Amino acid sequence: MINYTTIETPLGKLLLAERDDKLCLLEFPDSGIEKHLKPIEAYFDDKSEEKSTPILIDAKGQLSAYFAGKLKKFELPLIMAGTDWQKTVWNALLEIPYGNTVTYGWLAEKVCTIKASRAVGRANGANPISIIVPCHRVIGKDGKLVGYGGELWRKKWLLEHEGHYKGHGLVF
Repeated sequence: MINYTTIETPLGKLLLAERDDKLCLLEFPDSGIEKHLKPIEAYFDDKSEEKSTPILIDAKGQLSAYFAGKLKKFELPLIMAGTDWQKTVWNALLEIPYGNTVTYGWLAEKVCTIKASRAVGRANGANPISIIVPCHRVIGKDGKLVGYGGELWRKKWLLEHEGHYKGHGLVF
């Protein structure tokens, strides 16, 4: 069973889901909860229900601490719903420390080759566990904010909250 809940944050509502005591989804459900749950249900061939569980309670607590500026590294078990390629990119995202940003080109070089920047961008955009798998820390080669499924104003907020984006330039 996939269990889910929501939490109110400074950025609006977040949808959290877990399966087998591992977080599998963290999204902004602006366009509806079902839109985000259906792909996870299909990937795991399982149903979902709204239910609080220990991992979701823990995730809510860690997210609250993050938004309060008291947590810089999440400690949650994750299960990533995606292709092997996507998981490679998402695991590389997990290595980007709080307070840092990287470019899509840098991330592409890390996982394979510079020529894969667009493929890395697509994988980054498909990340189902936003914030915790920090896809918001990837920016354009010119330092501009590009590509964030949760909307660019949220990406900007997250980077400013983490103290490493002031509207221009790259910070590594």
